[in-house]
Formats: sequence, C-alpha cells, structure tokens
Amino acid sequence: MTIRILIADDEALLRMAFSTVLEAQPDMAPVGEAADGVQAVRLARDLRPDVVLMDVRMPGTDGIEATRQVVRISPRSRVLILTTFDLDEYAFTALNAGASGFLLKNTRPEELLHAIRSVAAGDAVVSPRITRRLLENFRPHIPDGGNTDRDERLNRLSAREREVLVQVGRGLSNTEIATTLHLAGATVKSHLGRILQKLELRDRTQAVIFAYENRLVDPRTPSSDASSSRLPSR
Repeated sequence: MTIRILIADDEALLRMAFSTVLEAQPDMAPVGEAADGVQAVRLARDLRPDVVLMDVRMPGTDGIEATRQVVRISPRSRVLILTTFDLDEYAFTALNAGASGFLLKNTRPEELLHAIRSVAAGDAVVSPRITRRLLENFRPHIPDGGNTDRDERLNRLSAREREVLVQVGRGLSNTEIATTLHLAGATVKSHLGRILQKLELRDRTQAVIFAYENRLVDPRTPSSDASSSRLPSR
C-alpha cells in the first residue's frame, strides 16, 4: 500500500526537502504541498491523505487549528506535527487537538520515514517516555485536582483495561506494562486496542492525555519510574 502524504510548511525549501525524501520511497507518495494552514485544510479535504506533515507556526491559520480541522473533516488522515524545538510550547495543544505525534524538523530522514509508516499503521510516533516528559512540562494545561468531574467514557473500561490505561499514562511501553502487570505483550496490545475503541481515541498519545486529564495519573507527583522515564537532557 502506498502512503499518501500531504506536506504543510511555510518554508518552500523544507517542503522540497521532505518531498525529495518521500519520493525516493517505494511505499510513499507526496500528494500535495501547502504553504499555510488554510491550504492544508483545503487539500486534506480534497485529497484525503493518509498522513499530513504539519508545521506548527504558519501564517494565518496555524498548524494547531489546521490539525483540529483536518482530523474533523478527514478522520482517517493522521497528523504529524513538525516543531523547531524539542518540547515546543504548542506541542501539547497540538496533540490534544488530534495530532498523532510530533517530530523535530531536524530529525534524521530514517526517523521521519519510520514515523510516517508508524502513523499510517495507526500507531503514535511520540514514544511513551517522550510523551511523559512533554506532559510534565505542560502541567498547567491539565485540569487540577479541584475538578472532580471525570469523563463518563471511563465507565466503559473493565478493571484490567483501566489498569493498563494508568500504566500508559505513566509513560510505560507495552513491554514495560506487560512486566508490571504480569501480562503477555500481545495481551497488553489487545487491551490497548479495546481501550482506544471504547474511549473513542485515535492513538496512544491521546490515551496518555486522557489519563492525565482524568487524573488517573497525577501530573504533579512523579511516579516511581519517573527517573527512568525521562530522556537524557540535551
């Protein structure tokens, strides 16, 4: 299957660079380029790409609002946010708007290609550990404990599924969850699939955000594995 990709960035040279890399892959095809958010939304509606590479900072409609519109009008299109800085101040908002992950603009070509293939297959490209570090840096965006309301969709989960969701929110990978809960890796993957379906979430990143927003994981209190969950500082 050929992965159809829309490139949205206000820098023409970057669009050309991304397009050149993608065209060299037998399973990928750039189907359009957008120089701003308005064009990105229009092309996503018309072309229905599998993946959208979306710059955050563009003139007019920015990448966050464009992402929100793209996932609404083209639910099957997955959005990868492109950022200039690790932990870009807009990254959390973009993920919450429906993006399936984020990449640095200076990422290596092989990492970009892997990310696109992962997203096209329905996975999130933000690793659990990076997701945790991102959320820890954006605690102010997460409702505080004073709000006791929780999403009623939580009632759809079994006790085991809720346990798995908590571990996802803590930043653990499937392998780590399997070890922690004494489950087979395939069982964890199966649970996660049902969790996403029941909670009507797009991917693992959205599940992490859901866990934080519903205080299944306390963003103000590092978990026991916090030190191992953080990547080395750059």
